[in-house]
Amino acid sequence: MTQRTSPTSPTPPARGAATALVAVLIGAAGCAAPQDPPKAPALKAAASGSPSAASGAKAEQRAFTLVATGDVLPHSSIIEQARADAGGDGYDFRPMLAGVKPLISKADLAICHMETVYGADGDYTGYPTFKSPPQVAAALAATGYDSCSTASNHTLDDGTEGLRRTLDALDEAGVKHAGSARSAAESRQITLLKAGGAKVAHLAYTYGTNGFPLPTGRPWAVNLINEQKILSDARAARRAGADVVVVSPHWGTEWQDEPSAQQLRLAKALTAATTDGRPDIDLIVGTHAHVPQAYEKVNGSWVAYGLGDQIAGAMNNHSGAYDPRGNQGTIGRFTFTPPAKPGGRWEVTKAEFIPQWFDTNAGRVVNLNAAIDRGADHTALRDRIKRVVLSRDAAKAGLVMGK
Repeated sequence: MTQRTSPTSPTPPARGAATALVAVLIGAAGCAAPQDPPKAPALKAAASGSPSAASGAKAEQRAFTLVATGDVLPHSSIIEQARADAGGDGYDFRPMLAGVKPLISKADLAICHMETVYGADGDYTGYPTFKSPPQVAAALAATGYDSCSTASNHTLDDGTEGLRRTLDALDEAGVKHAGSARSAAESRQITLLKAGGAKVAHLAYTYGTNGFPLPTGRPWAVNLINEQKILSDARAARRAGADVVVVSPHWGTEWQDEPSAQQLRLAKALTAATTDGRPDIDLIVGTHAHVPQAYEKVNGSWVAYGLGDQIAGAMNNHSGAYDPRGNQGTIGRFTFTPPAKPGGRWEVTKAEFIPQWFDTNAGRVVNLNAAIDRGADHTALRDRIKRVVLSRDAAKAGLVMGK
Protein backbone atom coordinates (compact mmCIF):
# COMPACT_ATOMS: atom_id res chain seq x y z
CA MET A 1 0.00 0.00 0.00
CA THR A 2 1.46 3.37 -0.94
CA GLN A 3 1.46 6.42 1.23
CA ARG A 4 -0.12 9.46 -0.39
CA THR A 5 0.49 13.16 -0.79
CA SER A 6 -2.18 15.79 -1.28
CA PRO A 7 -3.24 16.33 -4.89
CA THR A 8 -1.74 19.24 -6.76
CA SER A 9 -4.34 19.42 -9.51
CA PRO A 10 -6.21 22.71 -9.99
CA THR A 11 -9.52 20.84 -9.82
CA PRO A 12 -10.39 20.47 -6.14
CA PRO A 13 -10.29 17.91 -4.76
CA ALA A 14 -9.05 16.10 -7.84
CA ARG A 15 -7.73 12.65 -7.11
CA GLY A 16 -9.66 10.83 -9.83
CA ALA A 17 -8.63 10.37 -13.44
CA ALA A 18 -10.80 10.11 -16.50
CA THR A 19 -10.66 10.70 -20.22
CA ALA A 20 -13.57 11.66 -22.45
CA LEU A 21 -14.71 8.72 -24.56
CA VAL A 22 -17.88 8.42 -26.59
CA ALA A 23 -17.89 5.02 -28.32
CA VAL A 24 -19.39 1.87 -26.82
CA LEU A 25 -17.51 -1.29 -27.82
CA ILE A 26 -18.09 -4.12 -25.38
CA GLY A 27 -20.59 -5.67 -23.00
CA ALA A 28 -24.16 -6.40 -22.08
CA ALA A 29 -26.24 -4.01 -20.01
CA GLY A 30 -27.13 -4.45 -16.40
CA CYS A 31 -25.92 -6.21 -13.32
CA ALA A 32 -27.54 -9.39 -12.12
CA ALA A 33 -30.46 -9.05 -9.77
CA PRO A 34 -29.96 -10.06 -6.15
CA GLN A 35 -31.50 -13.35 -5.15
CA ASP A 36 -33.06 -11.70 -2.12
CA PRO A 37 -34.71 -8.34 -3.00
CA PRO A 38 -33.03 -6.49 -0.53
CA LYS A 39 -6.53 16.69 -25.44
CA ALA A 40 -3.62 14.79 -23.92
CA PRO A 41 -4.40 14.06 -20.34
CA ALA A 42 -2.45 15.99 -17.75
CA LEU A 43 -0.42 14.43 -14.97
CA LYS A 44 -2.31 13.70 -11.78
CA ALA A 45 -0.59 14.24 -8.45
CA ALA A 46 1.33 11.05 -7.72
CA ALA A 47 0.94 9.15 -4.51
CA SER A 48 4.23 9.03 -2.67
CA GLY A 49 5.94 5.76 -1.92
CA SER A 50 7.82 4.83 1.19
CA PRO A 51 10.53 7.32 2.26
CA SER A 52 13.16 5.46 0.25
CA ALA A 53 10.96 5.38 -2.84
CA ALA A 54 11.31 9.11 -3.38
CA SER A 55 15.03 9.41 -2.72
CA GLY A 56 17.42 8.57 -5.47
CA ALA A 57 18.36 5.96 -8.04
CA LYS A 58 18.62 3.13 -5.55
CA ALA A 59 14.90 3.34 -4.79
CA GLU A 60 14.12 3.30 -8.50
CA GLN A 61 15.59 -0.20 -8.76
CA ARG A 62 13.22 -1.70 -6.18
CA ALA A 63 10.65 -4.25 -7.31
CA PHE A 64 7.04 -3.83 -6.19
CA THR A 65 3.86 -5.84 -5.89
CA LEU A 66 0.52 -4.76 -7.31
CA VAL A 67 -2.77 -6.39 -6.35
CA ALA A 68 -6.10 -5.93 -8.13
CA THR A 69 -9.58 -7.09 -7.10
CA GLY A 70 -13.04 -7.27 -8.59
CA ASP A 71 -16.41 -5.59 -8.36
CA VAL A 72 -17.56 -3.96 -5.13
CA LEU A 73 -21.32 -4.20 -5.69
CA PRO A 74 -23.40 -3.41 -2.57
CA HIS A 75 -26.84 -4.95 -3.02
CA SER A 76 -29.51 -4.17 -0.44
CA SER A 77 -28.43 -7.15 1.65
CA ILE A 78 -24.88 -5.79 1.74
CA ILE A 79 -26.11 -2.39 2.89
CA GLU A 80 -28.11 -4.07 5.64
CA GLN A 81 -25.05 -6.07 6.72
CA ALA A 82 -22.97 -2.88 6.92
CA ARG A 83 -25.64 -1.28 9.08
CA ALA A 84 -25.64 -4.30 11.39
CA ASP A 85 -21.83 -4.20 11.56
CA ALA A 86 -22.09 -0.57 12.64
CA GLY A 87 -24.41 -1.55 15.49
CA GLY A 88 -27.41 -0.03 13.76
CA ASP A 89 -25.92 3.45 13.78
CA GLY A 90 -24.44 4.26 10.38
CA TYR A 91 -22.67 1.82 8.07
CA ASP A 92 -19.40 -0.04 8.50
CA PHE A 93 -18.02 -2.01 5.56
CA ARG A 94 -14.62 -2.67 7.14
CA PRO A 95 -15.54 -6.03 8.73
CA MET A 96 -16.62 -7.36 5.32
CA LEU A 97 -13.14 -6.80 3.95
CA ALA A 98 -11.15 -7.79 7.03
CA GLY A 99 -10.44 -11.27 5.63
CA VAL A 100 -8.35 -9.89 2.77
CA LYS A 101 -6.90 -6.84 4.53
CA PRO A 102 -3.60 -8.58 5.39
CA LEU A 103 -3.03 -9.40 1.73
CA ILE A 104 -4.20 -6.05 0.35
CA SER A 105 -2.37 -3.89 2.86
CA LYS A 106 0.95 -5.70 2.35
CA ALA A 107 1.02 -4.91 -1.37
CA ASP A 108 2.95 -1.88 -2.54
CA LEU A 109 -0.03 -0.86 -4.67
CA ALA A 110 -3.64 -2.03 -4.43
CA ILE A 111 -6.39 -1.40 -6.99
CA CYS A 112 -10.12 -2.07 -6.56
CA HIS A 113 -13.20 -1.64 -8.72
CA MET A 114 -15.93 0.55 -7.21
CA GLU A 115 -18.87 -0.43 -9.36
CA THR A 116 -21.60 1.69 -7.81
CA VAL A 117 -22.09 5.34 -6.98
CA TYR A 118 -22.86 6.74 -3.55
CA GLY A 119 -26.11 8.15 -2.20
CA ALA A 120 -26.64 10.59 0.66
CA ASP A 121 -28.68 11.14 3.80
CA GLY A 122 -29.92 7.57 4.08
CA ASP A 123 -31.11 7.36 0.47
CA TYR A 124 -29.35 4.09 -0.35
CA THR A 125 -30.53 1.48 -2.80
CA GLY A 126 -29.42 -1.81 -4.32
CA TYR A 127 -30.32 -3.38 -7.65
CA PRO A 128 -31.20 -2.20 -10.28
CA THR A 129 -30.03 1.42 -9.81
CA PHE A 130 -27.49 1.51 -7.02
CA LYS A 131 -26.83 4.23 -4.47
CA SER A 132 -24.40 2.95 -1.87
CA PRO A 133 -23.49 4.43 1.52
CA PRO A 134 -20.37 6.59 1.16
CA GLN A 135 -18.82 4.73 4.11
CA VAL A 136 -17.71 2.16 1.53
CA ALA A 137 -14.87 4.53 0.63
CA ALA A 138 -13.51 4.64 4.18
CA ALA A 139 -13.56 0.82 4.29
CA LEU A 140 -11.61 0.59 1.04
CA ALA A 141 -8.99 2.95 2.44
CA ALA A 142 -8.80 1.06 5.73
CA THR A 143 -8.30 -2.21 3.85
CA GLY A 144 -5.31 -0.77 2.02
CA TYR A 145 -6.57 0.25 -1.41
CA ASP A 146 -4.72 3.06 -3.17
CA SER A 147 -6.86 3.55 -6.28
CA CYS A 148 -10.20 2.31 -7.59
CA SER A 149 -11.63 2.19 -11.07
CA THR A 150 -14.98 3.99 -11.17
CA ALA A 151 -16.04 3.46 -14.79
CA SER A 152 -18.88 0.92 -14.89
CA ASN A 153 -22.34 0.39 -16.29
CA HIS A 154 -23.65 1.86 -13.00
CA THR A 155 -21.58 5.07 -13.00
CA LEU A 156 -24.59 7.15 -14.06
CA ASP A 157 -27.22 5.40 -11.90
CA ASP A 158 -27.79 8.65 -10.00
CA GLY A 159 -26.63 11.10 -12.65
CA THR A 160 -23.89 13.63 -12.13
CA GLU A 161 -24.73 14.05 -8.44
CA GLY A 162 -24.11 10.39 -7.72
CA LEU A 163 -20.85 10.53 -9.63
CA ARG A 164 -19.75 13.65 -7.74
CA ARG A 165 -20.64 12.18 -4.33
CA THR A 166 -18.64 9.06 -5.13
CA LEU A 167 -15.47 10.84 -6.15
CA ASP A 168 -15.81 13.30 -3.26
CA ALA A 169 -16.04 10.42 -0.78
CA LEU A 170 -13.05 8.62 -2.28
CA ASP A 171 -11.08 11.86 -2.11
CA GLU A 172 -12.00 12.31 1.53
CA ALA A 173 -10.91 8.75 2.28
CA GLY A 174 -7.60 9.24 0.47
CA VAL A 175 -8.33 6.71 -2.29
CA LYS A 176 -7.49 7.79 -5.83
CA HIS A 177 -9.77 6.91 -8.72
CA ALA A 178 -9.81 6.50 -12.48
CA GLY A 179 -12.59 6.31 -15.03
CA SER A 180 -15.06 9.10 -14.19
CA ALA A 181 -14.78 12.84 -13.66
CA ARG A 182 -16.53 15.84 -12.16
CA SER A 183 -15.11 18.35 -14.63
CA ALA A 184 -13.52 18.54 -18.06
CA ALA A 185 -10.22 19.46 -16.41
CA GLU A 186 -10.36 16.39 -14.18
CA SER A 187 -11.16 14.19 -17.17
CA ARG A 188 -7.86 15.21 -18.75
CA GLN A 189 -5.80 14.06 -15.78
CA ILE A 190 -3.96 10.77 -15.43
CA THR A 191 -4.09 8.91 -12.13
CA LEU A 192 -0.43 8.34 -11.34
CA LEU A 193 0.85 6.51 -8.26
CA LYS A 194 4.24 5.47 -6.97
CA ALA A 195 5.30 1.99 -5.97
CA GLY A 196 8.78 0.60 -5.53
CA GLY A 197 10.34 3.57 -7.24
CA ALA A 198 8.10 3.22 -10.30
CA LYS A 199 5.37 5.58 -11.43
CA VAL A 200 2.22 3.59 -12.18
CA ALA A 201 -0.62 4.99 -14.30
CA HIS A 202 -4.12 3.69 -13.66
CA LEU A 203 -6.64 4.02 -16.52
CA ALA A 204 -10.25 2.77 -16.50
CA TYR A 205 -13.09 2.42 -19.01
CA THR A 206 -16.55 0.85 -19.30
CA TYR A 207 -18.47 -0.72 -22.18
CA GLY A 208 -21.54 1.43 -21.41
CA THR A 209 -23.86 2.90 -18.80
CA ASN A 210 -27.02 0.75 -18.92
CA GLY A 211 -28.72 3.08 -21.37
CA PHE A 212 -28.21 6.22 -19.32
CA PRO A 213 -26.92 8.86 -21.75
CA LEU A 214 -23.81 10.84 -21.00
CA PRO A 215 -24.93 14.03 -19.25
CA THR A 216 -25.66 16.96 -21.53
CA GLY A 217 -22.53 19.00 -22.01
CA ARG A 218 -20.46 16.44 -20.04
CA PRO A 219 -19.28 13.80 -22.54
CA TRP A 220 -16.21 13.37 -20.33
CA ALA A 221 -18.18 12.24 -17.24
CA VAL A 222 -17.32 8.56 -17.69
CA ASN A 223 -14.77 6.85 -19.92
CA LEU A 224 -16.28 4.56 -22.54
CA ILE A 225 -14.20 1.82 -24.14
CA ASN A 226 -12.57 2.85 -27.39
CA GLU A 227 -9.40 1.09 -28.50
CA GLN A 228 -7.66 4.09 -30.02
CA LYS A 229 -8.53 6.37 -27.12
CA ILE A 230 -7.21 3.86 -24.58
CA LEU A 231 -3.94 3.66 -26.47
CA SER A 232 -3.79 7.45 -26.77
CA ASP A 233 -4.27 7.75 -23.01
CA ALA A 234 -1.64 5.10 -22.33
CA ARG A 235 0.88 6.94 -24.49
CA ALA A 236 0.02 10.20 -22.76
CA ALA A 237 0.64 8.46 -19.44
CA ARG A 238 4.09 7.40 -20.67
CA ARG A 239 4.84 10.98 -21.64
CA ALA A 240 3.75 12.03 -18.16
CA GLY A 241 6.39 9.71 -16.72
CA ALA A 242 4.56 6.42 -16.16
CA ASP A 243 6.88 3.42 -15.93
CA VAL A 244 3.94 1.00 -15.74
CA VAL A 245 0.50 1.45 -17.32
CA VAL A 246 -2.43 -0.53 -15.88
CA VAL A 247 -5.83 -0.59 -17.59
CA SER A 248 -9.08 -1.55 -15.81
CA PRO A 249 -11.77 -2.33 -18.42
CA HIS A 250 -15.37 -3.02 -17.37
CA TRP A 251 -16.20 -5.43 -20.18
CA GLY A 252 -17.36 -8.84 -21.28
CA THR A 253 -20.56 -10.82 -20.85
CA GLU A 254 -22.21 -11.29 -17.48
CA TRP A 255 -22.26 -14.85 -16.10
CA GLN A 256 -19.92 -16.15 -18.79
CA ASP A 257 -16.84 -17.94 -17.49
CA GLU A 258 -15.04 -17.65 -20.81
CA PRO A 259 -13.86 -14.28 -22.05
CA SER A 260 -15.96 -13.05 -24.96
CA ALA A 261 -14.65 -12.69 -28.50
CA GLN A 262 -14.63 -8.93 -28.00
CA GLN A 263 -12.56 -9.20 -24.83
CA LEU A 264 -10.07 -11.42 -26.61
CA ARG A 265 -9.85 -9.10 -29.60
CA LEU A 266 -9.39 -5.95 -27.54
CA ALA A 267 -6.86 -7.55 -25.20
CA LYS A 268 -4.83 -8.69 -28.20
CA ALA A 269 -4.92 -5.25 -29.81
CA LEU A 270 -4.06 -3.34 -26.64
CA THR A 271 -1.17 -5.58 -25.64
CA ALA A 272 0.25 -5.57 -29.19
CA ALA A 273 0.55 -1.78 -29.29
CA THR A 274 4.08 -0.43 -28.82
CA THR A 275 5.91 2.87 -28.97
CA ASP A 276 9.63 2.82 -29.75
CA GLY A 277 9.64 -0.92 -29.14
CA ARG A 278 8.08 -0.67 -25.68
CA PRO A 279 4.53 -1.92 -24.96
CA ASP A 280 2.04 0.87 -24.35
CA ILE A 281 0.14 -1.17 -21.74
CA ASP A 282 1.71 -3.42 -19.12
CA LEU A 283 -1.27 -5.02 -17.36
CA ILE A 284 -5.03 -5.40 -17.91
CA VAL A 285 -7.31 -6.25 -14.98
CA GLY A 286 -10.95 -6.63 -16.02
CA THR A 287 -14.29 -6.58 -14.24
CA HIS A 288 -18.05 -6.84 -14.93
CA ALA A 289 -18.85 -10.51 -15.64
CA HIS A 290 -19.71 -11.28 -11.94
CA VAL A 291 -17.84 -14.56 -12.26
CA PRO A 292 -14.12 -15.35 -12.27
CA GLN A 293 -12.63 -15.50 -15.73
CA ALA A 294 -9.30 -16.71 -17.07
CA TYR A 295 -5.93 -15.03 -16.80
CA GLU A 296 -3.72 -15.12 -19.89
CA LYS A 297 -0.38 -13.75 -21.04
CA VAL A 298 -1.05 -11.96 -24.33
CA ASN A 299 1.78 -10.47 -26.39
CA GLY A 300 3.96 -10.64 -23.30
CA SER A 301 1.53 -8.79 -21.00
CA TRP A 302 -0.76 -10.29 -18.37
CA VAL A 303 -4.51 -9.99 -18.80
CA ALA A 304 -7.00 -10.93 -16.09
CA TYR A 305 -10.17 -11.00 -18.18
CA GLY A 306 -12.49 -10.95 -15.17
CA LEU A 307 -11.64 -10.79 -11.48
CA GLY A 308 -15.20 -11.66 -10.41
CA ASP A 309 -17.12 -9.97 -7.61
CA GLN A 310 -15.44 -9.06 -4.35
CA ILE A 311 -18.52 -7.82 -2.49
CA ALA A 312 -22.03 -8.65 -3.73
CA GLY A 313 -25.28 -10.07 -2.42
CA ALA A 314 -26.61 -13.45 -3.48
CA MET A 315 -27.63 -13.09 -7.10
CA ASN A 316 -29.76 -14.67 -9.79
CA ASN A 317 -28.23 -15.14 -13.23
CA HIS A 318 -29.94 -14.44 -16.55
CA SER A 319 -31.97 -17.63 -16.34
CA GLY A 320 -33.47 -16.45 -13.05
CA ALA A 321 -31.68 -19.05 -10.95
CA TYR A 322 -29.52 -18.35 -7.91
CA ASP A 323 -25.90 -18.56 -9.05
CA PRO A 324 -23.18 -18.97 -6.43
CA ARG A 325 -20.51 -17.95 -8.94
CA GLY A 326 -21.62 -14.35 -8.36
CA ASN A 327 -19.82 -14.44 -5.03
CA GLN A 328 -16.58 -15.90 -6.34
CA GLY A 329 -13.54 -13.99 -7.45
CA THR A 330 -9.79 -13.69 -7.50
CA ILE A 331 -7.13 -11.31 -6.32
CA GLY A 332 -4.47 -10.78 -8.94
CA ARG A 333 -0.97 -10.14 -7.59
CA PHE A 334 1.86 -9.13 -9.89
CA THR A 335 5.49 -8.50 -8.96
CA PHE A 336 7.10 -5.90 -11.19
CA THR A 337 10.90 -5.83 -11.48
CA PRO A 338 12.78 -2.77 -12.75
CA PRO A 339 14.48 -2.82 -16.14
CA ALA A 340 18.16 -3.54 -16.47
CA LYS A 341 18.61 -0.31 -18.41
CA PRO A 342 16.88 3.07 -18.04
CA GLY A 343 13.85 3.39 -20.26
CA GLY A 344 13.30 -0.36 -20.48
CA ARG A 345 10.16 -2.20 -19.50
CA TRP A 346 9.30 -3.07 -15.92
CA GLU A 347 8.70 -6.80 -16.23
CA VAL A 348 6.23 -8.95 -14.31
CA THR A 349 8.56 -11.55 -12.84
CA LYS A 350 5.90 -13.24 -10.73
CA ALA A 351 2.19 -13.52 -11.52
CA GLU A 352 -0.21 -14.93 -8.94
CA PHE A 353 -3.91 -15.32 -8.31
CA ILE A 354 -5.54 -15.81 -4.93
CA PRO A 355 -9.08 -17.31 -4.92
CA GLN A 356 -11.59 -15.39 -2.82
CA TRP A 357 -15.26 -15.78 -1.94
CA PHE A 358 -17.92 -13.58 -0.40
CA ASP A 359 -19.78 -15.54 2.27
CA THR A 360 -23.28 -14.09 2.03
CA ASN A 361 -24.36 -15.78 5.25
CA ALA A 362 -21.61 -14.20 7.31
CA GLY A 363 -21.30 -11.09 5.14
CA ARG A 364 -17.54 -11.46 4.84
CA VAL A 365 -14.91 -11.68 2.11
CA VAL A 366 -12.90 -14.89 2.50
CA ASN A 367 -9.36 -15.56 1.33
CA LEU A 368 -10.00 -19.18 0.40
CA ASN A 369 -6.45 -20.46 0.71
CA ALA A 370 -6.04 -18.85 4.11
CA ALA A 371 -9.36 -20.32 5.23
CA ILE A 372 -8.43 -23.80 3.97
CA ASP A 373 -5.14 -23.57 5.85
CA ARG A 374 -7.20 -22.94 8.99
CA GLY A 375 -9.23 -26.09 8.33
CA ALA A 376 -12.28 -24.72 6.46
CA ASP A 377 -13.89 -27.06 3.94
CA HIS A 378 -13.60 -24.82 0.87
CA THR A 379 -11.36 -26.99 -1.31
CA ALA A 380 -13.98 -27.69 -4.00
CA LEU A 381 -14.85 -24.02 -4.28
CA ARG A 382 -11.21 -23.00 -4.45
CA ASP A 383 -10.46 -25.64 -7.08
CA ARG A 384 -13.37 -24.56 -9.29
CA ILE A 385 -12.04 -21.00 -9.36
CA LYS A 386 -8.56 -22.33 -10.08
CA ARG A 387 -9.77 -24.35 -13.08
CA VAL A 388 -11.41 -21.28 -14.61
CA VAL A 389 -8.42 -19.01 -14.00
CA LEU A 390 -6.03 -21.49 -15.61
CA SER A 391 -8.35 -22.44 -18.48
CA ARG A 392 -6.30 -20.54 -21.09
CA ASP A 393 -2.94 -22.13 -20.22
CA ALA A 394 -1.84 -19.38 -17.85
CA ALA A 395 0.09 -21.90 -15.78
CA LYS A 396 2.37 -22.60 -18.76
CA ALA A 397 3.08 -18.85 -18.92
CA GLY A 398 4.03 -18.82 -15.24
CA LEU A 399 0.85 -17.99 -13.32
CA VAL A 400 0.75 -19.60 -9.89
CA MET A 401 -1.80 -19.71 -7.09
CA GLY A 402 -0.68 -17.56 -4.18
CA LYS A 403 -1.54 -17.40 -0.50
